[in-house]
Amino acid sequence: MARRCDLTGRTVQSGNNVSHANNRTRRRFLPNLQNVSLYSEALQRTVRFRATVYAIRSVEHRGGLDPFLKKAPNETLSLHAQRVKRRVLKTVPA
Repeated sequence: MARRCDLTGRTVQSGNNVSHANNRTRRRFLPNLQNVSLYSEALQRTVRFRATVYAIRSVEHRGGLDPFLKKAPNETLSLHAQRVKRRVLKTVPA
């Protein structure tokens, strides 16, 4: 399973560990992914996502899953999130 957020598209980043002697070794920065169930008012049910904590906070800030998906560009959303977005837009027009 890819380490990629379903809602924001954040993935693994890479960088360096730098020692006191300034030796550099490669390392990976993993996103803080959580399995979360978010409620969609338009669909009247919960939808499961694998999202970062940053994305969960963004969903709450926007006022819920439906407003977040309406504004989110399709390029950042996973295939599962794009399908949910299409169903939300079908039930409640933009």
